Formats: sequence, C-alpha cells, structure tokens
Amino acid sequence: MYRQLAASAAALSLVGLLSGCGPSNVDPVASPASNSPGVINQAAIERIDDIETAVTRWREAESIADAHGAAETALNLVVGADGPNYGDADGDGKISGDVVEGLLPGLAGEVGLAQTPPVNPCVEADVLGGSWEDPQGRWAQALAAVDTWTPSKNTMPALASHPQRVFGWASLALASDDLNEAHEYAGHAQIHVEVSRNAFEDCN
Repeated sequence: MYRQLAASAAALSLVGLLSGCGPSNVDPVASPASNSPGVINQAAIERIDDIETAVTRWREAESIADAHGAAETALNLVVGADGPNYGDADGDGKISGDVVEGLLPGLAGEVGLAQTPPVNPCVEADVLGGSWEDPQGRWAQALAAVDTWTPSKNTMPALASHPQRVFGWASLALASDDLNEAHEYAGHAQIHVEVSRNAFEDCN
C-alpha cells in the first residue's frame, strides 16, 4: 500500500512543510488545567519515549532502509496491533515496534494507552484529539490525510490528534525512496511527539 502513495516531494522545502506542521490546530499551552496535577500516565509517557527514540533513529538514518525501519517502529507504537497498517510496513520480513496495545485506540475501539486514567484536558485535546466513539472514522480520516497529501497540500493539520500526525508522517516516509524527504518527515513527526509529551507532563 505504502509504495502506491504519492510522495513526490523533490521540490519540497523544510520551510514549506513547517508552515502547515506542528500544533497549529490545538494550542497545548492554552489547554485547560488538569484536574489531577502531579498525576501522570506513566505507561503512556514510556510509550512516547519509545516513539521519540524511533523518530530520532529515523531522523538520523544513514540509509532509506534504516529510515523505513524506524518509521515503521514509530507507526506501530502509535497504532498498536489493532490499528491501521500495523505490521511489517517496510517489507523487510519482521515487525519493528511489535506491541499489542497502541498509544491510540484500535480500529474496533480497543483501548489505547493514552486513554488510561488519569486523562487530563490536554491529553483529550492534543493526544486523543477528541472523541473516539467512532474509531474507524477517526482512522479513516488519518488514512485519507496520507492518501491526499502533496507537497503543496499539507493535510496533516486536519488531524487533531498529534500522534495521528506522527502516523501520517511515518506513512509518507515509508512511501518515499528519498532519504532527504524521509529526514524532513521525521522532523515534523518530532514536533508532534513533543506536543504529545507536553500534554501528559505539562498541562497548565
């Protein structure tokens, strides 16, 4: 599936990408204060640590194969075994980031780590990005954002969930054979990892 995505971004500039990337839709600093100050979801934060490690490997990859492997890891850690496109996304015969529970809910509404109490208002806004009563619809929106993305039409800001944007940038990296493009996509993914971490650790 990934090889069929249009990721022809040879003329893409980092400035152009950043203009539509990051927490433009949701301002984590402006989110309401948490009702449980000092209480954190350690399991979710550890998952974000793992995603960040994968994104760092992706940004620093010296080959497109290494970038694909790290992007696959980041994607799988976000979606979990019940999420869309989980598995051997780079086709190397193994699953990197092999987990059962995703950071976000699965396609059939399987609970994600981000939904584990306590869930503060910043997590609701920036990580979950609103209601997951229709998980298939939420993931369909993310898949559509990937499918319709072009260098001149950045569709990622339409996704309220920042981990879903990580999923989107990882999907685009997996579809590209250009290492420079993959590195740029990783830079955007890193922004959304940081917003997600702040939602758990610094909601004020």
